[in-house]
Amino acid sequence: MPQKLSTPKTYQHAYKLRHDPSEAESKLWSRLRAHQLQDVHFRRQHAIGKYIVDICAPRHKLIIELDGRQHLDREEQDQERTSFLTAKGYRVIRFWNHEVANDLDGVIIAIQQALSDADSKKLPPPTSPI
Repeated sequence: MPQKLSTPKTYQHAYKLRHDPSEAESKLWSRLRAHQLQDVHFRRQHAIGKYIVDICAPRHKLIIELDGRQHLDREEQDQERTSFLTAKGYRVIRFWNHEVANDLDGVIIAIQQALSDADSKKLPPPTSPI
């Protein structure tokens, strides 16, 4: 069955979410926006299929999800969502809101590592010397 593309309703919802970010999203976005981190372009509230991801680096196929208390009761839905995104070739990393609030530098380091891991997988295999 072909995958349904994002719908206008999904885009509309993403627009609303971008204009009402959580405190953790705002704090992290202030460090990621405008190519500040490794000159990488990030998008907020980016629609992929029927899902809206918190932050995405499309060229690096990296998704950053920020989870609050509401995710404690949504483990099954989050796993389904992650499986869908992984099947589309994305790597999903998750942080709790309190991690962003209390250790933003540690979160940034983890994102840098994920970007480095993604970049190293893009490199062509080394050629053997003749």
